[in-house]
Amino acid sequence: MRIVGVPAGWPATEDEARAVQDELRGRVVLDEPGPPPGTGRVTGVDVAYDDALDLVAAAAVVLDAATLDVVAEATAVGRVSFPYVPGLLAFREIPTVRAALDRLPCPPGLVVCDGYGLAHPRRFGLASHLGVLTDLPTVGVAKNPFTFAYDDPEPARGGWAPLLAGTEEVGRAVRTRDGVKPVFVSVGHRVGLDNAVAHTLALTPRYRLPETTRRADALCRRALREAAQGLTADGDQDPATRQAPTSRYSES
Repeated sequence: MRIVGVPAGWPATEDEARAVQDELRGRVVLDEPGPPPGTGRVTGVDVAYDDALDLVAAAAVVLDAATLDVVAEATAVGRVSFPYVPGLLAFREIPTVRAALDRLPCPPGLVVCDGYGLAHPRRFGLASHLGVLTDLPTVGVAKNPFTFAYDDPEPARGGWAPLLAGTEEVGRAVRTRDGVKPVFVSVGHRVGLDNAVAHTLALTPRYRLPETTRRADALCRRALREAAQGLTADGDQDPATRQAPTSRYSES
């Protein structure tokens, strides 16, 4: 099993990571609408952790945007590349996520992250960071609003309300199922907010979370289990002492 290493020169401290965010944030493209919903391909990325083994597994699952059928998928397993610091979690995930994207046999199209883009304290969450590094159109669809305020959207599917940092709209709370808690959509890179919401609704025909996220979550968890089993079979650690795999942290 090949373990993705931490890239040379990768930030090791909070100050270094924030300096990278400051450098890259100005490269986010906000004046492109992005691909039309229901066309081309759309790819979900997600990660899962085994903290006891210092492992992170990433998955990239490509769907046909019109049918939501799986076109391709890839995984990568790496070492956790940064400490857990809210607001800097992209630095824990991006090396392994990029490795998974690089292993895809086809272009990913729009990339949907289980996390944030502009809806981030420094306006540079995982979706924006990944988008700038890959120059792919990216969207963040998160399970919670992080630190931002919003009014409850209308209860019917498709209702939305601004996600606000003071008076600044950083994303939208979007109802993807009637009467179910909304998801929190923000622009990552090369996609407009209206289009990001439209993509989110196109990807949620049956469930609260996008099909991209659901498929990638299941695949990265499976990859992590297999990697952990492989390491413990080699005698790295007694499986009885390992923590259960965990999904990615909620703040990016």
